Amino acid sequence: MTLRVLADSVLSNGAVTADVLAYIPSPSQGVWHIGPFPLRAYALCIILGIVVAIWWGERRWQARGGQKGAILDVAMFAVPFGLVGGRLYHVATDWQKYFGADGHPIDALKIYQGGLGIWGAVFLGGVGAWIGCRVYRIPLPALGDAIAPPILLAQAIGRLGNYFNQELYGRKTDLPWGLEIYLRFDDQGKLDMMNGVSTGVVDKVVQPTFLYEIIWNLLIVVLLVQIDKRFRIGHGRLFALYVAGYCLGRFFVELLRDDEATKIAGIRINSFTSALVFLAAFAYFVFATKGRETADQLQPSTVARPWPWQIGALRAAGAESEAASKAAAAAEAVPPKHSAGKDAEPAADKDAETESTDHVSDRNGADTIADEPEKAGSSVGESATEKPDLTKSENSGNEPDTTGDNSKESETSDAEQGKVGISKKDD
Repeated sequence: MTLRVLADSVLSNGAVTADVLAYIPSPSQGVWHIGPFPLRAYALCIILGIVVAIWWGERRWQARGGQKGAILDVAMFAVPFGLVGGRLYHVATDWQKYFGADGHPIDALKIYQGGLGIWGAVFLGGVGAWIGCRVYRIPLPALGDAIAPPILLAQAIGRLGNYFNQELYGRKTDLPWGLEIYLRFDDQGKLDMMNGVSTGVVDKVVQPTFLYEIIWNLLIVVLLVQIDKRFRIGHGRLFALYVAGYCLGRFFVELLRDDEATKIAGIRINSFTSALVFLAAFAYFVFATKGRETADQLQPSTVARPWPWQIGALRAAGAESEAASKAAAAAEAVPPKHSAGKDAEPAADKDAETESTDHVSDRNGADTIADEPEKAGSSVGESATEKPDLTKSENSGNEPDTTGDNSKESETSDAEQGKVGISKKDD
C-alpha cells in the first residue's frame, strides 16, 4: 500500500484533487514475457486456486470417510467443464465485445486475455463433477459438501488475477482505500491496459471491489467450516449454503460497479443472476434431506445414485443414512455392564457345573460318577478328578484336605467305634 500524507491524487478528468492518507496501488503490469512465452498473473492465480481447492477438498473428503484420490479424479472432469462454462457465460453476457460492430469473434477464444464468469464456471463445473461422480459411482451431493469451502477459497485466490489485470473494479471514489488504476502501454507506445506496462500515471481511483469480494469470500469460508463442524451438514446442503452466501455478497458488490456490462431494465445482469441463484440455493438448503452421509455411502457403489434434483430419492437415501447412523451410535453406546454380564455368564455356568460336580462327588463318591452315562460321566468325572488337585494346590498344606474319599472317613469312624467297644468289654 502506498502511503501519502496530504498528497494530491491525479484523476482522469485532471481537475479534481483529493488529499488522502493512502491509496491501494495497482500492479505495474500483469504479464511478464519469458522469451516468447507470456507468464500471466491472471492464469497463475486461477491455477493456484484450483490446486488449493483440490488439495483441501481431498483432505475434507477423506475426513468424511471417502476414498483417497476421489476429488482429483472428479476434478479431471469438473475443471475443464468449469473453464469452458466460465468463458461461455462471459462471452454470452458481453457478446457486444466479440460480435458487435467493432468486435472480433475470434477474440472469444482468447481466454488468456481474461474474462471468466463465475456463474458459468460453477454451473458447467457442476455438470462435469456430476459426470465424474457417475463414472466413479460416488454421491455428488456429498462431494459438493466436501469441496464447497475449498471452491470459495479458490475463488478468492482467483480474484487476485482481476487485481493484476486492473478489471472488475467499482466506481470512482475518494476513500482512503481506493484503488489506483494506471495507464499501461505496450512496446510501441500504444495504450494496452491488459498487457502493457504502467508509466506510473494514475488514470483514476476506484472502489476495490475485487478486495471486497476476497474479504467476503474468506468470511464465508470460515463460516461454512464452523457450520459443518457444529451441525454436520450433508446431502448437498453445505454446498447450497456456499452458493447462497457467495450470491449475497456478489449482489452488493455488483451495485458498486459501473464498468461496461449487459443490463436488464437498467440493472446489471449479474445482479439478476445473483438474486435468482440465491433463492434456488436457499430453497435447496431448506427442503433437502437433513443429516450427513455415512462413510459407507461415500464409497464407490454399483447402485445407481439419485440425480441431484430428485429430492424425493435423496430424502429416502438420507432417511436410510440417518437410520444407519443411529443404529451404529446405539451399538457403540452399549453400557459396560452388558458386556460384563456376557463375560461373567460363562464363568457362572462353570461355577455351577463345578458346584454340581462337588455335590455329586461328596454324596455318592467315585462309584456314583461311574454309574452316570458315558458322555456325562466322562465330563463330570474329569471335573471331579481335577477338583481335588485344584483344592490341594490351593491349600498347599495350609489346611487338611477335606475332599478325600468318604470311605476313609467311614473306616476311621468304624475303627474308633471298635476301640470304644473293646474298652467297654474290658471294663
